[in-house]
Amino acid sequence: MTEAPAPVSGPPTADNPWPVGELAQKIRGYIERLGTAWVEGEITQWGVSGGNVYGKLKDLDDDATISFTIWSSVKARIPADLKQGDRVIALIKPNYWVRGGSLTMQVFEMRHVGLGDLLERLERLRAQLAAEGLFDESRKKPLPFLPGGVGLVTGKDSDAEKDVLRNAQLRWPSVRFRVVHATVQGERTAREVVAAIELLDADPGIDVIIVARGGGDFQNLLGFSDEAVVRAAAAATTPIVSAIGHEADRPLLDSVADLRASTPTDAAKRVVPDVTEELNRVDQARTRIRSRVSSKVSLEVDRIEQIRSRPALAAPGWIIDSRSEDLTRFVARGEELVSRVIEREGNTVRELAGHLRALSPQRTLDRGYSIVQQAGSGHIVRSAADAPRGTAVVVTVADGALDAVSNGPHSEDR
Repeated sequence: MTEAPAPVSGPPTADNPWPVGELAQKIRGYIERLGTAWVEGEITQWGVSGGNVYGKLKDLDDDATISFTIWSSVKARIPADLKQGDRVIALIKPNYWVRGGSLTMQVFEMRHVGLGDLLERLERLRAQLAAEGLFDESRKKPLPFLPGGVGLVTGKDSDAEKDVLRNAQLRWPSVRFRVVHATVQGERTAREVVAAIELLDADPGIDVIIVARGGGDFQNLLGFSDEAVVRAAAAATTPIVSAIGHEADRPLLDSVADLRASTPTDAAKRVVPDVTEELNRVDQARTRIRSRVSSKVSLEVDRIEQIRSRPALAAPGWIIDSRSEDLTRFVARGEELVSRVIEREGNTVRELAGHLRALSPQRTLDRGYSIVQQAGSGHIVRSAADAPRGTAVVVTVADGALDAVSNGPHSEDR
């Protein structure tokens, strides 16, 4: 029986090297002293062999990966729905296999990252972005009626890509697409989707951008709630259509997008018009226009015929004849009325003249009366006292005036 070599004392040197086994044992000892630890990461490899699980766990941010093993006895105690792409936390213990010189992590517990924690972080981000106004309806841009070019961000050879392209081309065969493939699940999602959006937004030939995935588990859609993705969509000058297709837990991209489509198929229908429907609408519009123009022309023709059939246009002379008869009648009536007025007013004038003559002073003089006035002042002599002896007076009679001198008051004895 061969005995194990005695450990070499002192540090290893070229003259006194360690055996490989001793180095392996020392490494194993150091690693075992680390004990167990809880770690968080994303499952990037998951394979079952002989009842055991062999996989890899990747850091969520850094480029670091570890291999892990889940023995069958532990596998029975972990969630049965764990799979590649899941975000998990695991209680692991590093193990160094001396014979193979490999390091693996033995898993004692593994579970999904608490949805409550994810939702809480998601809601905080949602509130922050909403406060910044990124979800406001006022900032959403309208989609063009007929885009000259459509950008599509989706997974390579995915059903979402096929649905969008097939339905869009069925509706408008000449539609032009520029497809940029990106990872739509996992840690690279946010980075690649942001790059694809920025690339398409910089293309002047692209009028609208569709980001499509086609649904999936809530955790697999977290990349479309990443802050970088949301801000890239908000900063884009090209309208963004979100077609992630998850109704229960909508990613934040749905809220910031200019239009949210329920599925990739719905996105194709919302972005590209149906050529058949549009041609039918054009035909219907032409028919309505033609009908209205014809109706309007017919109506105006009938109105013109009605106007032409009126007596004033059918026999224009009748109006002159009828109006001349009216004019003759009005002239005769006017002459009659004027004669009556003149006659009546002449009688009135004669009556007033008779009254005037009856009241005239001349009429009084004609009856033998006279008017005596002082020669100088012209004052009427109303009493004998007004013309004392020697006063020159003027005596007016019916046919003229006489100059006289007053001899004073008349005495009956004279």
